[in-house]
Amino acid sequence: MTNAAEPLEGTPLIKPSSTDHPLYEDVIGACRTVYDPEIPVNIYDLGLVYTVEINSENSVHVIMSLTAPGCPVAGEMPGWVSDAVSAVPGVKEVEVDITWEPQWGMDMMSDEARLELGFM
Repeated sequence: MTNAAEPLEGTPLIKPSSTDHPLYEDVIGACRTVYDPEIPVNIYDLGLVYTVEINSENSVHVIMSLTAPGCPVAGEMPGWVSDAVSAVPGVKEVEVDITWEPQWGMDMMSDEARLELGFM
């Protein structure tokens, strides 16, 4: 018997993004302007942005994580992301949700972030 809370095997842990939406690249660019104050790399290249969903009305839903549950800016980061994405021309509204599943890990960083932080 399986636990209903467990995802089915083969189910992605991270919901797919709306990569084919015309605003997607601009929204990602906006996410790249937001930095964790303790790490000199933007949240997108850190791998903290898990999903960017954009619907046909240009409403954006960002699902992201933080480097740790005790992150000192946990209460402020969603607002920073919302403000940055709201400034993208054409975006109608923004919702930012924090998730802890899957837990963020250094393997989620881009090669650029690893290089910047001296991990490569």
